[in-house]
Amino acid sequence: MNSVPSPSPSVDVVVVGAGLSGLYQLHRLREKGLRVRVLEAGEDIGGTWYWNRYPGARCDIESLSYSFSFSPELDQEWVWSEKYATQPEILRYIHHVADRFDLRKDITVRTRVSGAEYDENRCSWLISTDTGERITAQFVVMASGCSSVAKKVDIAGVDTFAGEIHHTARWPQEEVDFTGKRVAVIGTGSSGVQIIPVIAERAAELTVFQRTPAYALPALNRPLPLDELAEHKAGYPQFRAAQRLSKGGSVCDMPTQSALDVSEEERAATYEAAWNTGLLSAMMRSYTDILVNQAANETVAEFVRSKIRSTVVDPETAEALSPRTFPFGTKRPCLDTDYYATYNKAHVALVDLRRTPMVEITPKGVRTTDQEHIVDVIVFATGFDAITGSLTAIDIVGKDGLPLKQKWADGPQSYLGLVSAGFPNLFTITGPLSPSVLTNMMVSIEQHVEWITDCITHLRHHDIAEIDATPEAERNWGAHVAELAGQTLYPAAASWYTGANVPGKPRVFLAYVGGLDRYRKECTAVAQDGYRGFLLSGGPS
Repeated sequence: MNSVPSPSPSVDVVVVGAGLSGLYQLHRLREKGLRVRVLEAGEDIGGTWYWNRYPGARCDIESLSYSFSFSPELDQEWVWSEKYATQPEILRYIHHVADRFDLRKDITVRTRVSGAEYDENRCSWLISTDTGERITAQFVVMASGCSSVAKKVDIAGVDTFAGEIHHTARWPQEEVDFTGKRVAVIGTGSSGVQIIPVIAERAAELTVFQRTPAYALPALNRPLPLDELAEHKAGYPQFRAAQRLSKGGSVCDMPTQSALDVSEEERAATYEAAWNTGLLSAMMRSYTDILVNQAANETVAEFVRSKIRSTVVDPETAEALSPRTFPFGTKRPCLDTDYYATYNKAHVALVDLRRTPMVEITPKGVRTTDQEHIVDVIVFATGFDAITGSLTAIDIVGKDGLPLKQKWADGPQSYLGLVSAGFPNLFTITGPLSPSVLTNMMVSIEQHVEWITDCITHLRHHDIAEIDATPEAERNWGAHVAELAGQTLYPAAASWYTGANVPGKPRVFLAYVGGLDRYRKECTAVAQDGYRGFLLSGGPS
């Protein structure tokens, strides 16, 4: 008869995930003298930058911005080589951070958290893992990431394919050789836009299967000269302070005019200048109303489509690559290097699944309503069950035996994107209904980690055993998030921002559009008001 393993000696905090957020959370909690265990499913640290190692993988936020700000010494000693860092370089940075701050000793890899159950009598969590270990902790911090659960490939016949199958979100560590092979890429989101030009350089034939075209902007990536790095490092303190006060975690000038209040010539010049910056957000912040006025949005959308037409030689292919079914920016735009030009190559073909839908995967390739495409390799670049997927993938059970998956059956409910009522002492870093994916994630991660650390420190200092969101505060915050989203064009798109990319997932706008600056002020005010909207209990009266 198998006995249930006894829980391991308790710790103060269990952190789930050893990516950027988990590492920083560990560092900050250890500074406060807490006992912390970090549990990581992967074979090593790195989070999304461990898993997403496909050829061409890069960050779409500039390297000098997409990095930790908490250590001035770290800012000065690390040298980024390119404007947009590759996955290997970002992973090296993450390993450097772990080693520099001696974080590895409290991280257990190859250990997936399978469940977490709240003990109301002890005001603590019992965490279960796939290794059989059970750990008790007063607090749990979910640092499991917004893009860590790959969307399930649900295409008929996928198991019958006789060739190689790869997914961009679970790329093998060994190199995949495309030389001389016929390759299919399914999906043209950010991962597809990055990997397609790289595969095209090596494959004998490349067929891209596209359901919805993306707006892709030029990255204009380049090496970073030492003199530019030195200048930036000299101004890092001021730059980091400005990042923390910014709307999106990036330092930039904000617009003051409507796109409809200027001449067509002036608008074209503004968009051309934004296009030539090679920055993800430049087009969206050209004018004040790009994301709130359909007519204004159409001016920038048509500008991008004109760039596609001027790049792609075949008019039919250019039109198929031109988004027309959703406003610009309401799905995350992509940064690309030679993406559109790749379709001018003779051995590269685009299949528009809106015209010839996919029927099935066959042993030999991909069948559409038009024909069977024979290939040797299939690459799925089909994205993630984003923002909520890593939370609902774990059997989290709160008060009164309520599973989180059941509570969130109609969409996530969370106060400030930090705590879900009925699940006390469980925090979510960049969780649903927080700014998260609409910002530079590094700045949002640091803001959440610092707030959570201060909160736990406050609770322990005052001998308070439990913090939980009140249902009223949670409802009010959810209504506020939905109201702000409804004032924008975001809900007009069937995007992963709303869960629309995952069949059966509730359609709810999953992020806070009010800006990181406004959100930061609210989080600070909540804490200063004695954690307004939270119920603190279990301590002295």
